Parts: sequence; structure tokens; C-alpha cells
Amino acid sequence: MSAVFAQSEPETEADVTELARRALEHWGVRDGEPELLKYRENAVFRIRLPDGQPAAMRIHRPGYHSDAALSSELQWMGFLQSAGVATPSPVPALNGDLFVPVGTGTAAPRQVDCLSWLEGRAVGARGVPLGYAPEQARRVFTAIGRTIARMHNAAAGWATPPGFARHSWDFDGFFGPTPIWGRFETCPFLDDTSRELVFRAHEKAVAALSRHERSARNFGLIHADLVRENVLLDGDATQIIDFDDCGHGWHVYDLAVALYQNRQEAIYPLIEASLLDGYRQERDLTPEDIASLPLFSALRAFAFLGWVQSRVEGDVNRNAGMRISAIAADVVAAYLRGM
Repeated sequence: MSAVFAQSEPETEADVTELARRALEHWGVRDGEPELLKYRENAVFRIRLPDGQPAAMRIHRPGYHSDAALSSELQWMGFLQSAGVATPSPVPALNGDLFVPVGTGTAAPRQVDCLSWLEGRAVGARGVPLGYAPEQARRVFTAIGRTIARMHNAAAGWATPPGFARHSWDFDGFFGPTPIWGRFETCPFLDDTSRELVFRAHEKAVAALSRHERSARNFGLIHADLVRENVLLDGDATQIIDFDDCGHGWHVYDLAVALYQNRQEAIYPLIEASLLDGYRQERDLTPEDIASLPLFSALRAFAFLGWVQSRVEGDVNRNAGMRISAIAADVVAAYLRGM
């Protein structure tokens, strides 16, 4: 989810489906109909390749990422898959490119790519209680923690290719003139009390992040959007999808994001302990790293508020905006209390 995009005329599902049909030929698909699965930031379709294998075709939002940034995302995904991290890998077009521009007679070309298909079910859905028994939650979140750590380990050992370009979830990415997900200050879904809390938390977070350690030990390539829907479970496999927001950032941010949706679960302490235990089985976490979780949870709250305010007239309806903003206010209130 990026705050920077160039949305022109409103699109319909029929519009993006027609683009998907036109894109099929670039992967040698002559028959079959693309099946629309999701139409939010990107339009995602299930297609069947000439060898019979399913794949996920993504039609990217106009101006969402530069060509260099999209190419970098796909290169990192391909590397992670080759390094044993369960992620989709790019399926090159017939010409060997990782993505192709596809347009219609009336629309400017859009970036289109295809990814290998992963079976599995999402850990959960946004706004829906998990419903896991404690032992099941322990197993699931321990496995997620291990997978996140393996992703960070793999990234730390990867020499990025020439031209690699992704945004940074650093101080400027959250608090600079143009934050990655937009500015939180004008979010319309905060009441006066919540807004005052958010601004107090912002002042505290700015000071804390400006002096927070940043080194190869704790900063590198991260996923940055490890919500429930982006982690798939398939038997014993824990799989990560949707690298649309990946970039450079603090490793703890990935952990904070993975925990963020679960803070209101009755077994949240177990979920947090299991995630951190799994991570430590594969990669070190210092006491300072763990102590910074409330800070990075607050950063996620600021990012969500920026994302919401940038989409008031588009992807976010009032109910969703109110829910997201209320959770963010609770998170920053906990941060102010030192939790």
C-alpha cells in the first residue's frame, strides 16, 4: 500500500479484466479466462499457464511503483524463493522480462507481472477474531517468527543487483515531508481526544526513532506488510506473499506489523511470546530490540492513519476508516503508557 499513486478515471472490474485478457498473450496463454481474486491496491487474477500450472497475475496501479522499484521487488522475491524462504517467484514473460506494459486503446499501459501460485489459507482476515486454540496459536506464530527471521537472514546475505531501488521505512519514510503511506495529521476519522493522543505519541516517537540504533544488525530489507492475509499456511509450510511494500527498514518493524492486527486477541501475550520465540530460534533479538516493539507498533499506527487519510475518497469506506483509526488510537495510547 503506497500513498503515492496516479489514479486517473475510476476503473471498473471490467476494465482491469480486459487488461488481464490482453496481458495473457505475453505469457503464451491462448485460451482461458483470468479470474479476478482481489481488486484493491493492485488487481490480482488467477490464470493458468500453458503448462497447466496456475499463476497469479498482478495489474499494478498507475504510478504505484517505478519500473526499477517493481523490478527490484520481483528480484528479491526470486532470491528469497531460491534461498528456501517460501514466497512466490516471478514467472517471466515470453520475452524474458519480469513484467510487461499492457494497455488498451483508451488507457495508458500498466505494469503487469505473473507470480508462481502458492496454495494455502491465510492466517486470518482483517477485523475477524482468529479463533485459534492456544496450542494452535503457539505453533502458528512460532512458525511465522521463524519464517520472518529466515527472510531477514537471507536478505542480510544478499548482494543486491545493480539498479536495485526500493523505498526505505526509515525516519523519513515515516516522518519526512512525504511519508511512504501519507501524512497522518489530517486523518478524518479521529475524534479530538484520539487526535490529541496521536500528536503526543508522534512527538515521543520522533524523539525515540531519531536516536534508535540503525546498523546491519537490525536494519535491512523487510517485507513491511506482514498482515494476516499475507501469511499463508499449507500443512507445515509458512508462506509469505504480497511484497508490494517491501523496502529497507528495521527488522523489528516486520515483527510489530505481524503482531499489530492481533493486539485485541484474548491470547495476545501468547501470540507475541510465540512470534518472538520463533524469531529467536533463527536470528538474535536483543533486549533493546524487544523493548522497541511499542515504538514500532506506534509507527505502524501512524502509517495506517496516513494510508487511511490518503484514500478517504477511494479505497476506504467510513466503517473501515473508523475501525482502522480506532485501533491506531489504542496502539499509540499504549505506547504513551509505556506498553
